Amino acid sequence: MTRKLLKGIIGRSDDQRRANARRSILRHLARVGGTVFGSTPQGVRREFFCLDPHTWVWHEEWYDQNGQHQAMTTRYDIRPNAILKSQGVHAYQALSPQEERNFRRATHIYYQRASHELQRLAAA
Repeated sequence: MTRKLLKGIIGRSDDQRRANARRSILRHLARVGGTVFGSTPQGVRREFFCLDPHTWVWHEEWYDQNGQHQAMTTRYDIRPNAILKSQGVHAYQALSPQEERNFRRATHIYYQRASHELQRLAAA
């Protein structure tokens, strides 16, 4: 009985460690993705990442001229025949052709940088 209990606890802690490591890597890659559109001004936090095979997220936080915290999240939903986006509480809408070109370029750059960063982390 004690052996079974210990195995359950150890197994959960291994699962927890893996989950924590995965979250840490995703957060790191989200910050790397935030640089896809150029350098980030001081006081601004940007993240761009792939949540799952069909969902991308762009998140930005900053303080406005009145010192108020602002945040905007754009969610991109990849569908077979279109890429849709939703910002804040707004409904999904199709990307314009120019937005779609920019999005595709950004995801390509993200994959290049994320791949390089994962190789760097694995070598460390």
